[in-house]
Amino acid sequence: MLKKKKRGLASRRSRGQSTLEYLVLVTAVVAAFIVFLPGSFRIAYNSVLNKTTNAMINMADRLSGSRPLAP
Repeated sequence: MLKKKKRGLASRRSRGQSTLEYLVLVTAVVAAFIVFLPGSFRIAYNSVLNKTTNAMINMADRLSGSRPLAP
C-alpha cells in the first residue's frame, strides 16, 4: 500500500518536471525568434519604445507646468 502512494507521488513529480522543461524550451524558442528576427521586429519594437518615451516626456512637461511645487 505504501509503495503505491510513493509511485503516484513520483509520477506527479516527473509530470511536473516535464511541464517545466517544456515551458523552458518554449521560452527559449520564443527568445531566439525575438533576438534573431529580421529588422522588422526591431524597428517595430524601437518605434513602440520611442512613442511611449515621448508620451511620458510630454506628460511630465505638462504636469511640471500645471502648478507650482509646494515649498
